[in-house]
Amino acid sequence: MFSVPPRFLCSPNTPPPLLKRRTILPSGTFLAPLERSYPSLSRINPRPSQPSLSCSSLPQNNGSPPITSPSTGSGRIGEVKRVTKETNVFVKINLDGSGVADSNTGIPFLDHMLDQLASHGLFDVHVRATGDIHIDDHHTNEDVALAIGTALLQALGDRKGINRFGDFSAPLDEAWIHVSLDLSGRPHLSFDLDIPTQRVGTYDTQLVEHFFQSLVNTSGMTLHIRQLAGKNSHHIIEATFKAFARALRQATEYDLRRHGTIPSSKGVLSRS
Repeated sequence: MFSVPPRFLCSPNTPPPLLKRRTILPSGTFLAPLERSYPSLSRINPRPSQPSLSCSSLPQNNGSPPITSPSTGSGRIGEVKRVTKETNVFVKINLDGSGVADSNTGIPFLDHMLDQLASHGLFDVHVRATGDIHIDDHHTNEDVALAIGTALLQALGDRKGINRFGDFSAPLDEAWIHVSLDLSGRPHLSFDLDIPTQRVGTYDTQLVEHFFQSLVNTSGMTLHIRQLAGKNSHHIIEATFKAFARALRQATEYDLRRHGTIPSSKGVLSRS
C-alpha cells in the first residue's frame, strides 16, 4: 500500500480539490476507486498489465488426443451381382446401416431369416433373386449365400480397426443357440444343430447348413454354430440367424482403442 499525501486528504463534507490539468488515460486503463478521483496517483504504484487469455491458450482435454472412429462416409458397402444358368442374384449390404431389410428371393422362409440378419445386425440388406425354385430351393439358397459372403468381403475391405471377433448366444422360447465367429480371412464352419423336422413351411432344413457353408466360403470367415437347447425347428433356425447377426455386428464394429490398425499380430487379414 502507498500513503496519500496530506494535501489530498479531505473531510467527509469537503469536496476534493479540483485538478488543474486533465489527464487523458489510454483506452482500457483500469483505475482503482482512489485513482479515479486522482489519476496522478496511478504513477505512484502503477498496476502491472494482465495478459489476456484466448480459448486456444487454455488446456484441451487434459493433453490427451481425442479418440474418434474411422470415417465411414456413407457406410461400408458391398454390392454383388451373380448370374448363372440356374440363378440371377443381386445383393447389397451396408455394414453401417440401420437395419433396413428388403429381400425377395422367392423363398419366403429365407426372406424371413434375412430380415433377422438385417434387424439384429443393424445392417441394411437388399437381396433380389430369381432361380430354378420349380426344381427346389437348393441353388437359390446357395447362390444368395455366396453373394452375401462376397458382399461382406467387399464391405470389410482391409478390416482395419474392427473388433474382428464376435460371440453371441440368442434364446428364442425353448431354443438357445450360441454363435462365435472370427473375420480371419480363413473359411471354416463348425455346425452343430439338431433340427427335428425336414421342413419349415416349404423350406428344406438341410439348406440351413448349406447356407452358412456357402457364406463362409466367400467371406473368409471362421464360424461356429452350436445348439444349447431347442425342440421347435422354426425357433432353432431363427435363433441361429439372430445370434449370427449379433455376433457379426459385434465383429464388424470398430474398436476405438485400435486407432484404425489391423486386428492381427501379422499386420494383415487376408482371404487366403
